[in-house]
Amino acid sequence: MRAAVLTGPRAFRFDTVRDPAVGAGEVLVRVGAAGICGTDYRIWTGERRVRYPLIPGHEFIGDVVAVGRDVTRVSPGDRVAVEPNWGCGSCDLCREGSGNLCLARTAVGIDRDGGFAELAVLPERACWPAPAGLAADVLLFAEPLAVVARAVGRAAPRAGETAAVVGAGTLGLLALQLLRARGCRVLVVGRTGRRLGLARALGADSTVVGAGEAVADAARRFAGRDGVDLVVETAGTAAAVELSLGQVGFVRPGGRVVLTGLPHDPARVEFFWVVRREIDIRGSMIYQKEFGEAVALLAGGGVRVEVLLTHRFPLASIDAALAAHRDPASIKVAVFPEGAAG
Repeated sequence: MRAAVLTGPRAFRFDTVRDPAVGAGEVLVRVGAAGICGTDYRIWTGERRVRYPLIPGHEFIGDVVAVGRDVTRVSPGDRVAVEPNWGCGSCDLCREGSGNLCLARTAVGIDRDGGFAELAVLPERACWPAPAGLAADVLLFAEPLAVVARAVGRAAPRAGETAAVVGAGTLGLLALQLLRARGCRVLVVGRTGRRLGLARALGADSTVVGAGEAVADAARRFAGRDGVDLVVETAGTAAAVELSLGQVGFVRPGGRVVLTGLPHDPARVEFFWVVRREIDIRGSMIYQKEFGEAVALLAGGGVRVEVLLTHRFPLASIDAALAAHRDPASIKVAVFPEGAAG
């Protein structure tokens, strides 16, 4: 098969490699499309350490080519979305249903070869059959939507509440839609105004650009009180964390903040104000049982995702695709092993 093999920082080799073998309980998938996110970008640059050589890629879909012994969940010919994270299954966290927090969790495209290839082999548990008729460009968003479904669930939104989404990328624009579906009025905060028109088209009640006191003022005006009821942070930057937790007047006293992004730089937060205002801080790490929920939402048309896929590249142009991920004009970038047409 052809694959994009990472041999070091910013060093992809697009080459022919041995087809992966399928063992008992495993599924061989012909990759149809693979999305790119910030984790893939950091692996490419070397900021996220991995063992080389590696075939990255964890947001992908495809068609089942073959199955190993004892596989019953899928059959050859099925289209599947790949759930690329799973716990060890035997530790206390896994037994409690918190495999997303497992310290021995396996991540496809990080701990083992992933979807930047024509073929990938996966455990049966990682393969979610796609409902009939669901377009590939829609199914591709199953993994990020599962992340957002958990984050919004952790926020425990109630109809009539005001919510702020910090970040207007893929996760933020998905979170906006789920919060609106739960009956919230939603303010979207963007680093620039580039995506805020799309946010309004997707249902945002209001938008604002920037950070600091000006954004807190906008939140107070939007809420009609001393801050919004809840915040879902999706940007994964120190500035986003500082706004969500440290800017007095952004979230109201007694409000909830869910941190979804994974900032890699230190954030300065005055915890005096977190305590003084009794801000409820909740982390949200990937997903537990939300992957199936995400597939069902996509099948039911509960979210609009086609408008989020802005850049398409053939797999052979993986370096250009990763560079495009940082283009301010991009939202979701994807590669297609059989060409950019998908």
